[in-house]
Amino acid sequence: MISAHVFSILRNAATACVLAIVAWGGPAGPVAADDLPAKFKLDGNTLIYDTERPEDDEDQLAADGVIWEISDSDIDVFEAILGQDPTINRLQLNSGGGSVYAGERIAQLVVDHTLDTWVVGECVSACVDIFLAGEQRQMTLGSKIGFHQRDWSPSAVQSYYRRWRKDEQWATPFEFGSWIYRDTQAEIFRHLDYMISRDVDPVFAIRTLETAPENVWFPSRMRLVAAGVLRAAP
Repeated sequence: MISAHVFSILRNAATACVLAIVAWGGPAGPVAADDLPAKFKLDGNTLIYDTERPEDDEDQLAADGVIWEISDSDIDVFEAILGQDPTINRLQLNSGGGSVYAGERIAQLVVDHTLDTWVVGECVSACVDIFLAGEQRQMTLGSKIGFHQRDWSPSAVQSYYRRWRKDEQWATPFEFGSWIYRDTQAEIFRHLDYMISRDVDPVFAIRTLETAPENVWFPSRMRLVAAGVLRAAP
């Protein structure tokens, strides 16, 4: 389980990298499509956010250091693009997920700019938070929206404990484990509260917590409509 608190700390540590991305921004006004980072494209008034690695240019893009998932550095790119071009009114998504913290922050930007959201391909895990931020929420035929439990790998847990045990005054790993237990409950509450605030059926929201992190639950289109995940208007 990777909490929003954890990602906030990691993002602060990556400030230098983020500043380089922000510098891309440029003056206010319509964004030049050719100048966008690899995961972003513009099609009229639609901003396309696709975190899946293209098969036709895999080696070059990997060499350019692109993180092919929802990442913390994408937050500032979203802020720059949406701040420069107020004509953007829809966000198109294709993503297998990534940073929980980034997904939550980007979702808030979508809410603030009252964008519609649209899935073309797949939207899984942290991508769903972004999708649910939309006013109108749709997906193309053949597209899928997937849910599963959040996860925090053992190696990441160990690294986090070693990095922060003195600052947080965890005398033993057991005190750290107690903190994780409380923090996890708080995170689950926030996530369910967010889904319900976006008009998702509470019973369905609870059901999304059932599937293990290594698997994905893809509900049918009919079920997504009935649960309020897909909607024509708020």
